[in-house]
Amino acid sequence: MTLGVNIDHVAVLREARRVNDPDILQALYVACENGAQQITIHLREDRRHIQDDDVKNILMHSKVPVNLECSINREILDIVSELKPHRATLVPEKREEVTTEGGLDVFTHENEISYAIEQLHDALIPVSLFVDPTIEAMERSKELGAEMVELHTGAFSNIYAMLNSSLPYSNHSVKELELSRSTLSTKLEESIEQIKLSAIHAKKLGLEVAAGHGLNYQNVHEMVKIQEISELNIGQTIIARSVFTGLAEAIQEMKRATRR
Repeated sequence: MTLGVNIDHVAVLREARRVNDPDILQALYVACENGAQQITIHLREDRRHIQDDDVKNILMHSKVPVNLECSINREILDIVSELKPHRATLVPEKREEVTTEGGLDVFTHENEISYAIEQLHDALIPVSLFVDPTIEAMERSKELGAEMVELHTGAFSNIYAMLNSSLPYSNHSVKELELSRSTLSTKLEESIEQIKLSAIHAKKLGLEVAAGHGLNYQNVHEMVKIQEISELNIGQTIIARSVFTGLAEAIQEMKRATRR
């Protein structure tokens, strides 16, 4: 299983004080030397963390493939097409959101996504679509011409955290999931099954399958069990753990957790 390490949150810390510390390139080097098989970054429209120069420098210096997440905004697509990452992952994006709040709507925005895929393919860039784990989304992703899908695991991760962590007792409790433990257990099983069935269907369609969003050291084993998933993209939990262990150990620990 390929581990893609998302280093956006290193840039979040840097931008909080508008200095060059922590250095995103140092994070890149540490990640590459400690088991990252891919670097994932998100060039957002509002540039809240990763900047254009970051993308250029990371592409220039990375020893492993770079997966560049981006919206279907025309200006962003032009930049991505020029920079030519190893892969582009199309994601939904809202200016006001804290993080990506769901999969790309491959039905409502079909024409825009089709245009984006065509432009990226013209630039010889393979495309992955970050979508919710449904059979319908797998089929539409294939029809649109993507080579890969990344299953949005946010719903699964929220349910898991509400059932197995202190999240319900924090200020960040997920209100709609403040349910009985038996109900949460059932929802968790259903969520895992939905991800598994979507991964199986995507693989049958000839799509490569990745997964990501909210995955951490506690819940990632559930994704590792699904053989059709060949790649995980994980960021926030690794950077959070690195505060206490250092980035090298945090990545190595995740590598061990994702080993089959």
